[in-house]
Amino acid sequence: MRMAVAGARIAAPDRPDIHERIVRKWSAMLPELDFELCPPSVASMLNELVLTETGCGDVFAQDKVDSNRRVMEVLPDVKRLVDTSENPLATALEAAIIGNYIDRGLDHAFDWREELACLESSIDDTKVRDFANRCVDGASVVILGDNAGEIALDTLLVDRLKQLGCRVTYAVRSKPVLNDALLADARMVGMTERCEVVESGVDTPGTVLERCSPDFLYKMRRADVILSKGQGNFEALFDRWEDVFFAFKAKCERVAEETGRPLGCSVFMKR
Repeated sequence: MRMAVAGARIAAPDRPDIHERIVRKWSAMLPELDFELCPPSVASMLNELVLTETGCGDVFAQDKVDSNRRVMEVLPDVKRLVDTSENPLATALEAAIIGNYIDRGLDHAFDWREELACLESSIDDTKVRDFANRCVDGASVVILGDNAGEIALDTLLVDRLKQLGCRVTYAVRSKPVLNDALLADARMVGMTERCEVVESGVDTPGTVLERCSPDFLYKMRRADVILSKGQGNFEALFDRWEDVFFAFKAKCERVAEETGRPLGCSVFMKR
C-alpha cells in the first residue's frame, strides 16, 4: 500500500483524485491476489495499475537518471578503493551489493554514500572464493541486474570479471517497473561499452522465469556462472533455479530471516 501511494504521487503530482482512485482499486485487488506468487509478480500488478491509471509511461524515469548521475559522480573514488584493495574482486562485489540499497521499493532511508566511503568486505569469504574459482578465463558469466544507480557500481564488477578473462552478459528489464534498470540506463553508465547487455523479457522487479524470453532463458542455461543482483531477483529465483550466486542487501525481516543475516546487511550466498 505504501508503494501504491508513493507511485501514484510520483506519476501524477497534484492529482489527489488519481491517488485516491489507485489506492481504492489496489485495496480491492489485494484480497484476490495469489500469495503463492513471488513478491516481484505482485509488484508488477501494482506497477501496471499505476501506469494504466496515470498514463505515465515510466514513473521513475527521471529518478533513474538522477540515481545514475549521483553514483557516477562517486564512481572514480570507489574505483580507487577497488583497485587498491587486497582483494579487488571481493571489494567490487561488496560495492555492487551496497548499490542495491538504491531502491524505490525500500521502506526506510539509507545513506549509501556513507557506506561506500568506508567500504570494507562484510560478505562470506568462502562464498567469494567459490565465486572467484568459477570465474576463470573463458567462463561465461550472466549478471541479472537490478536497479538504476546500482548498475553504475556494477560496471566495476564487470571490469574485474573481464580482467579475469570472463565473457560477461548483463541483463536488464524489458519494460519500466519501479526504478529497475533498463537498456537506457545501461547505455548511460557505460555498461554497453563493457559487455553484452540484453533484455531479460520481464516487466517485473525480479527475474520471474515465466516472464523471461526464450532467448534469455537459453542464455541462463548456457552460463557457467549466474550472479543474481538484488532482493527482487532473490525472491523470484531462490528455490527456482539451481547453482545461482545471490548478491543483495537484506531489506526486510522476512528475507533477513531466510538468509540468516541481520536486516540491512550485505548478503552473498549460493543456492
